[in-house]
Amino acid sequence: MSQAAPPAAPGGAPPAGDERLLRTSLPRRLMGRPELGSVVGAVAVFVFFSIVADSFLQPSSLNTVLYAASTLGVMAVPVALLMIGGEFDLSAGVMVTSSALISSMFSYQMTANVWVGVGVSLLVTLAIGAFNGFMLTRTKLPSFIITLGTFLMLTGLNLGFTKLISGTVSTKSIADMEGFSSARTVFAETPLFGATVKSTILWWAVLVALATWILLRTRFGNWIFAVGGGADAARAVGVPVKRTKIFLYMGVAFAAWVSGQHLLFSFDVVQSGEGVGNELTYIIAAVIGGCLITGGYGSAIGSAVGAFIFGMTSKGIVYAEWNPDWFKFFLGAMLLLATLLNAWVRKRAEATR
Repeated sequence: MSQAAPPAAPGGAPPAGDERLLRTSLPRRLMGRPELGSVVGAVAVFVFFSIVADSFLQPSSLNTVLYAASTLGVMAVPVALLMIGGEFDLSAGVMVTSSALISSMFSYQMTANVWVGVGVSLLVTLAIGAFNGFMLTRTKLPSFIITLGTFLMLTGLNLGFTKLISGTVSTKSIADMEGFSSARTVFAETPLFGATVKSTILWWAVLVALATWILLRTRFGNWIFAVGGGADAARAVGVPVKRTKIFLYMGVAFAAWVSGQHLLFSFDVVQSGEGVGNELTYIIAAVIGGCLITGGYGSAIGSAVGAFIFGMTSKGIVYAEWNPDWFKFFLGAMLLLATLLNAWVRKRAEATR
């Protein structure tokens, strides 16, 4: 027996009782955005350092802040998507160094064009990300354990292979090899409108736009929120949970490859011990940007704002001529305040629905 459709409301208004069709005001929609708290925090930090640091508003200083934020933001974007999907990657920081070391040592040892080393590095780094996702979905162990193991293995491999091949803890220079100049243009410094900009700023902007489009306009974006909100419930409605999580880990690996090539082609040589501890910084930027540690909530734009706050704080302390020993204190205070502010905003948004 068929049911009659409910009568349309006068003037084409949505039928009463269907909350999906209710029109919400702009302020209410803004209150529901995950990045609202981080935007408020970013404005507060910007105003604060504009007052206490005389040189903070100079164009060269703002450019330095933007560059510092971009080096973090490139990794914070896929880490935020992974956290929305309900997982962590503690190997992300070391993976950046692994990617740079693979490019440098393969190019140097094989005496090939550096682009060959860059390509090999991309394949190996994506394989590491796929390994993390595969082990997570096959063993069902917590991502903390899986990626902690990968972190330790990569740390040992970075040091062991570098000393075995180079005889020291750093790689050899590849600045005189074929392809270095073009690779430096892509990954280190890019000409743009008659000026030279740091390539990470462009990569960061592209990744934020791409991740935002994926989250808000694609089926895969719906899958990310679904697996983060509840993997069993997502699987019950047909979401490919395993494939989604493996792709998310490979997204982190791709960003690690970009950051690793930037590290290599900016400084020519790479220290094998770099990157340890940076994984926590990526997670902090995502959390400051509104991502929930429990998954299912967050945005790529929020991670960008979180990275920008981090950049302003790290450089603002220098421009204010404060002792940099206080940086970690401010970072911890920002993390706590941003988390509390995001929780308050979310409760207010839910209360007004």
